[in-house]
Amino acid sequence: MFARMAQAKGNQEVVRILPYGDSQIEMDRISNNIRTFFQSTFGGGGPGMVPVIQTIPSFAVSQYASGALTLYSSYGDGARCKGNYGLMAKCYRLAGSATFGANASRHKDTDPRVKKFSNITLLYNDHVGNFTATLKDRIKGYQETQTSSQTGVHTCHWKLDTATTSLQISMQGSADIYGIMLDHGYGVAVDNIPLRGSSGNQFTMITDTLLRTSYQQANVGLIILQFGGNSVPSIYNQKSLDNYCSSINKQIKRIKRCYPAATLLFIGPSDMSTRKGGSLRTYPMLPQLIDSLRTISLRNHVAYWDLYEVMGGQNSMVAWVQNGLAGPDYVHFTPAGARKVGKILANNFATMYEFYRTRKNMPKQQFDTLWNVSAK
Repeated sequence: MFARMAQAKGNQEVVRILPYGDSQIEMDRISNNIRTFFQSTFGGGGPGMVPVIQTIPSFAVSQYASGALTLYSSYGDGARCKGNYGLMAKCYRLAGSATFGANASRHKDTDPRVKKFSNITLLYNDHVGNFTATLKDRIKGYQETQTSSQTGVHTCHWKLDTATTSLQISMQGSADIYGIMLDHGYGVAVDNIPLRGSSGNQFTMITDTLLRTSYQQANVGLIILQFGGNSVPSIYNQKSLDNYCSSINKQIKRIKRCYPAATLLFIGPSDMSTRKGGSLRTYPMLPQLIDSLRTISLRNHVAYWDLYEVMGGQNSMVAWVQNGLAGPDYVHFTPAGARKVGKILANNFATMYEFYRTRKNMPKQQFDTLWNVSAK
């Protein structure tokens, strides 16, 4: 993965990181910290891929949309549409004309690299072969129209000579819009895909062909899956635990079968508290769930990051709440807590990158000797 990202700028390409998760990552929380690491290390910029209509505000970008758009989603609100959800687990169906607009974030804590757009890509599925999209740079007045004449999954791509902070895309036709990538320069793009209320079961709801094609079109290098927390309250015995883990195993296998080129990282659930005997304690089955998720991940050659252990393990959520790092529901992080988690994860990536560079620049025999000594 690191080798592929290190070559991205020289190859004039954008390698994407797709962080999927539940409400813990909403508003670009956690994702923003790893974006800062990857873009400062490998180049690239912009807030990444967004849906046409963003129902949850984001620190990364301000956006708006209007027109003949209907939401189809594999989770939460929206109509259901068998198999045809795209790589964000939902799509907006265009039937006529619509407008999408994006403005750079004004949030004081947003990394400056995120506040520019120069590589803009629209991922869509044309139903009839009549899709048209016009991009307008609202700062300089430049505009360019692209037209599709074939059905199927395609992209419209615009490369601006000078980055903009405000743009508008006018669309017309009959198509499913899967996402709009707002990138800057070449290197790494880090998206943010929160699936509120989801337990991570969406990937088997998307057809193999669509998932494979979408990941290829987006040039995905790393897929992060952060799930489990929403299922913890309903896991109360071995059977319910086995059922959930079996489902996660199927999701991982689907992704790896459809797109083996990507590296996968699974982030396990955080500590969560429930009231037992008059005091707040870790959910009884949570440690066993974490062990099972780790085993499934490693068995499938997927890296595992133990958020529960990072927090401090059993009953650590109480301390996080007392220190303002988690909310009174003893489940969700506060903005300060999400920043802390994001920084630890980014630092772990940085450590592994240094490990990779050391291994790459050292003779194999010398490295093997050092590795064996340190392992002992």
